[in-house]
Amino acid sequence: MPELAIDIVSFGYLHGEPPTAHLTLDLRHHFRDPHVSPELRYMTAHDLTVRQAVSNTPGIPALIEATADAIVAFTHGPSAGPIRIAVGCAGGRHRAAAVAMALQSALADEGITATVTHRDLDKPVVDR
Repeated sequence: MPELAIDIVSFGYLHGEPPTAHLTLDLRHHFRDPHVSPELRYMTAHDLTVRQAVSNTPGIPALIEATADAIVAFTHGPSAGPIRIAVGCAGGRHRAAAVAMALQSALADEGITATVTHRDLDKPVVDR
């Protein structure tokens, strides 16, 4: 049986509509935004400090684990089509991108390959 394509897309709601996905995680209202910290605002999830700030947010590790479990459940379905997971936050530079990266890593630990695309990571900081 060929391996299913698993695509994870991080995005920012302030940059447009969410991508179509089988599962969408909206991180805007329940998890601390690194954007509010002046030292992190202009960084992205490519910076270790941002990834650490996100991963140390209460609830994020459990969310990543639960989402990885959900993706595994999707892989056991009858479809041979790709599985797309969308992870969104306000601007797409911090929480969404860091969670997408961590989710890819969690899946790799289970022997599952996933690709990550950051739709809005390199867009300018949104002042709200």
